[in-house]
Amino acid sequence: MARKFDEPKLVLATHNPGKVVEIAALLKPYNVEVVSAGELGLPEPEETETTFEGNAQLKARAAAEASGLPALSDDSGLSVKALDGAPGIYSARWAGPDKDFGHAMDRVREELGENPNREAMFVCALTLAWPDGHDETFLGTITGALKFPPSGGRGFGYDPIFVPTGFSQTFGEMDPDQKHAMSHRAHAFEQLVAACFD
Repeated sequence: MARKFDEPKLVLATHNPGKVVEIAALLKPYNVEVVSAGELGLPEPEETETTFEGNAQLKARAAAEASGLPALSDDSGLSVKALDGAPGIYSARWAGPDKDFGHAMDRVREELGENPNREAMFVCALTLAWPDGHDETFLGTITGALKFPPSGGRGFGYDPIFVPTGFSQTFGEMDPDQKHAMSHRAHAFEQLVAACFD
């Protein structure tokens, strides 16, 4: 059985402002004070695992240990079928040291070349870790297709090229509330809430 979360404060183990905004919005109903690892000046651990779940666990444990507070981490990315799942766990690295996702989206388009298969999915692993070493991990996904050129200035990362199955707009064009209700992060978050907050 999952451990229940009953602390007043939580560290988000990320330095990505877009993720902080999205996760803080998802946590709002639970009256948890949220602070990011970036705000606390915590170092970003090197992501050395080979799965989304492994990297989420690594980041959450590092933040919980360094802060002495429970920590929630998210490891997520875009998995493109025709690229054998790439960029996958390297999604952020494709954006380079300047986190230039325009460059990353261009690279996806270049790597696809003339391949007509545009199937893709977003994957999100969420890990909630406590300073005593205990953690809980949840995985969410959403399928869709890639669309070029990128469109829409909302969201972040690869959102402007991802059209979720059953929709015509990219995540970058959608109202943030609509995206938050169905995204890979929302799916993982629903499981987290059901297990640890309800």
